[in-house]
Amino acid sequence: MTQTPFTRRAALTGAAALAAAPLAVRPAAAAAPMLGTSQPFFNRFTVGSYEVTTILDGAVQIPGPHPIFGQNVSAEDVAALTAENFLPSDKMEIPFTVTLVNTGSELILFDTGNGDSGRRPNAGLLGERLAAAGYSADQVDVVVITHFHPDHINGLTEGGTPVFPNARYVTNAAEYDFWTSDDLLADEGMAKRHAMVQAKVVPFAEKMSFIEPGGTVASGVEALDGSGHTPGHTCYHIEDGGQRLVLIADLCNHYVVSLQRPDWHVRFDMDKDAAAARRKEVLGMIAADKVPFVGYHMPPPSVGYLETLGDGFRYVPASYQLRV
Repeated sequence: MTQTPFTRRAALTGAAALAAAPLAVRPAAAAAPMLGTSQPFFNRFTVGSYEVTTILDGAVQIPGPHPIFGQNVSAEDVAALTAENFLPSDKMEIPFTVTLVNTGSELILFDTGNGDSGRRPNAGLLGERLAAAGYSADQVDVVVITHFHPDHINGLTEGGTPVFPNARYVTNAAEYDFWTSDDLLADEGMAKRHAMVQAKVVPFAEKMSFIEPGGTVASGVEALDGSGHTPGHTCYHIEDGGQRLVLIADLCNHYVVSLQRPDWHVRFDMDKDAAAARRKEVLGMIAADKVPFVGYHMPPPSVGYLETLGDGFRYVPASYQLRV
């Protein structure tokens, strides 16, 4: 069989003929639908032999950062800081991230998210996301409550039924005593919080143990003083096999404003001066020791490092450090 040689002239001739030929008429294709913004909602890594999973309970978009953050400085000061960090000055996002630590003998959950009482279209999603991350609520052996703000305790029950039926519960003694005291009933706003604690936390009192700074939840899981945000707000230091992690809970509520300006007052902090002092102490330790940390309100997946930046700190998100 004789083959026609393929030459550049033949290729050009064929291309010209194709260009001149009428195009076949095809039905118009529908445009791909808009799917909306998204972000990863769980991340898993190891600390020694412990397996740690952060799960995003959701996030809300609200006006700010000022006057929520920087209550002791001007709006212009806060706007200048956000501009330096490529953030808008009139709106912000607050995420809610719970943490699971699997020690191999116990599955420990730190905080429970917004739950049914605080559910919004983009928050209160722990139930479905726990399952997507590979766990079931009945596998949780220990529930640790860092403090009693609604976005940390509302997920304890769903429709009045305990979400974690096989768990024991751990919280700070001072935190429990403060929020269950009838002294709060004299203030309308605090009375509402008191009622929420009565509904969400008190039913678990018989299964609850109380911890103070220096106490341990399990081997290698030690409580750290984080008071100021609330009277018994507690951070946790986790260590296994020579590796460390700090869970700072609500020590910082914004990854730029609270970290770069730890002295700035925050509306959510009950004792603002004490909270600022505790921030600088704990964050200073994290930066000096180069320890990774998880922040409840840090950007997902909420794990990072700190470097000293003037009188404050710069957030450095973790990449692959905890997976290699």
